[in-house]
Amino acid sequence: MNKGGIGIGSASIVLVFAVLCLTVFSLITYVVADNDAALVDAEAKLVTGYYEADALAERIVAEILNASVIPESLHGVDIFSDWDWDLGADTVYFMCRISESKSLYVKLAFHLDTYDILSWRMIDTDSWEFDDTLNVWLGD
Repeated sequence: MNKGGIGIGSASIVLVFAVLCLTVFSLITYVVADNDAALVDAEAKLVTGYYEADALAERIVAEILNASVIPESLHGVDIFSDWDWDLGADTVYFMCRISESKSLYVKLAFHLDTYDILSWRMIDTDSWEFDDTLNVWLGD
């Protein structure tokens, strides 16, 4: 005799499909969460490095203001100075390392007992190389 309705075999197939879907979704969720955690860690290191470099730059500027002569190096940071004829002031610039690929670039114009900030920004210090190893068909 033939009974109508859903048998045990089709219910098992639906259950296996549901478990498989849940497994795939949980793996995707785990991978996305792991990637987000890596991005957050990298951003936290960058922000921490920036504020450490900023504090070091503030100390260097304060020591330059108190010095009678602009030093060539402070706290392991090379300091470069030059006279700017357009500004009529000594310009000083230096870079404090933030990370392997970024630095805080500071450029100041010193007057008698004050200074003007010309630049105080984060710059990339990594070198960029053009990759021309891929052969591209340019047409006939």
